[in-house]
Formats: sequence, C-alpha cells, structure tokens
Amino acid sequence: MKIGTVYLVGAGPGDPDLITRKGLRLLRRADVVVHDRLIARELLAETRPDAELIDAGKQPKRQRLAQAQINAALVDRALQGFEVVRLKGGDPFIFGRGGEEALACRERGIPFAIVPGVSSAHAVPAYAGIPLSHRHISSSFTVITGHEDPAKGAASVNYRALAEIGGTIVIMMGVKQLAEISGQLLEYGMDEQVPAAIIEAGTLPIQRALVGKLGTIARLARERDIKPPAITVVGDVVSLRAQGVAWFDQLPDAVLAATLAPAIMP
Repeated sequence: MKIGTVYLVGAGPGDPDLITRKGLRLLRRADVVVHDRLIARELLAETRPDAELIDAGKQPKRQRLAQAQINAALVDRALQGFEVVRLKGGDPFIFGRGGEEALACRERGIPFAIVPGVSSAHAVPAYAGIPLSHRHISSSFTVITGHEDPAKGAASVNYRALAEIGGTIVIMMGVKQLAEISGQLLEYGMDEQVPAAIIEAGTLPIQRALVGKLGTIARLARERDIKPPAITVVGDVVSLRAQGVAWFDQLPDAVLAATLAPAIMP
C-alpha cells in the first residue's frame, strides 16, 4: 500500500483569511485533518465532506489527545495511505511542537512537508497597532514562551539576558505566569515604567488590548480577567499604539465588518 504524506500546516493566528494559499489548497484536498482547538470554524468548513476531522485540542490542565496520541494518529493515518494535514495555530515550528511531530514521522518513514504559517508572535501585536520594531525605538525583538514544559525541570529562559538585551519582548502563552515573568524582568533590572500590553484573542472580532507598564500589567490583566489565548508585548514600541497605530480599534464599523468577513480564496 502506498504511504500517505503528512503536511504540518500553519493556520495563522486566528483570522481565517491569514492562512496561506498553499495551506488552504492542502486543507481542501486532505483525507484526514488533525486540528488544534483554536482553529477557525471557517477553515474546518473548507475540508472535504468525507474528510476525517480529528480534534487534537489542548487546554490548560485538560487535553483531548496527548502529544504521543497526536503523533500516533498522524503516523497511523499516513500508513493507511491517507493524505494528512496537521492544522496548527500560528506557525508549526514556533512553540507549536511541529518539530516533535516531524520527528515522529521521520522515525516511522512517513513523508512529511512543512507549510509555514503567520505566527501570532508578530500578527497579534500588528492587529493591536504595536510594531515590534521601529527604527527610532527598537531594532530587535525577542520571542519567548510563557509556558515552558514542566518536564524540563528548571526554566530555560534567561531572564537576566532578556532584561539586559533591550528591544521588544514578546511573551506567548503567558497569561497565568505573567506576574512571575514580569517579576523576573524587574528583578534583573528592567524599569517598571516600560510600556507593556496584553492582547486577548488577537486578530479576531472579539480582540481586546490592555495597555499598562511592566510593573502593573500583570495586575491589570488579572483585574480585567484577560483569558488565553493572549500575547504580551513589553517595550517602548507599545507607546505607538496610543499615537495612532491602533488601526483595528479605529476602523468604522462597516469597514471593520468588511475587513473581518471571511473571504476565503476560491
């Protein structure tokens, strides 16, 4: 029997129109789609009527499938000769465990391909009107996970170096750990007055952005009951949002509706 191929496809940060043309083409022809919890329903509606859809969604402290089960599902369906799309939020290789899934395929001799996606690391701040770089403000940005694998033991993020390097800091998946993370940055010398923002449900119609300072952002997020998924940005570029770059918030209702209306490519 011919072995199928596994495609690790980035679906983008939430807005269904931010998937790539290649990702959409593969999604539409797949026999099997193994998808994350936060994938837009509009994208799942693009699958074939007879395609098998497997929900591999993960939530804090609760998951439908463990990572080993996800790997096994990809391998099993490919060994049966099916074309499999592993549809992942954002980009498969940016805190998406795509590397683990690729290795699982390689170990079993399964052909696979990577289709990069628009990462929430830069797309969500962009929708909130926060450029990660600006030639007069920040010449670099650093992306970290706010939710490290507890199996590693000690945390591997070097907060001392992070506090010293300057530029913009993007924290992914760090809502519950935000007080601890901001505390580490302050302990290693970052100014508590550095602008900071947290963006919930970025790129979606329900997006909301909360702006404060490094010393206050964790408290503000708790008071406003910010929920995952959320991205935190720390750095002077956050101030550009209030200077008029917050385009998403300022669009007239009619224009906003047209911007957000799914216009999936034919």
